[in-house]
Amino acid sequence: MFGLSPDDIAEDAFEVWPCCWDAVRLFEAMSTQWRVGMGGAVGLDYGVVRDVARLIGIKTKALPDTFADLRAMEAEALAVMREQAK
Repeated sequence: MFGLSPDDIAEDAFEVWPCCWDAVRLFEAMSTQWRVGMGGAVGLDYGVVRDVARLIGIKTKALPDTFADLRAMEAEALAVMREQAK
């Protein structure tokens, strides 16, 4: 359907629960919105979250829960980036 074959899918594929799908989509859409300091990434630019969410079709009423999930993913991503920088 998308032009992919089974060989195109990584072996370390993961499942996303339906209740988390909006947060995953938002995190991916925010991938170019990292604020960076002298020591590397410091967090996402929250000033554009609402606009990006709207652009990808996340309903305003879902945004508070989605934002909380986004922040959890951001914290884990920052931890991984710090670890990889060592």
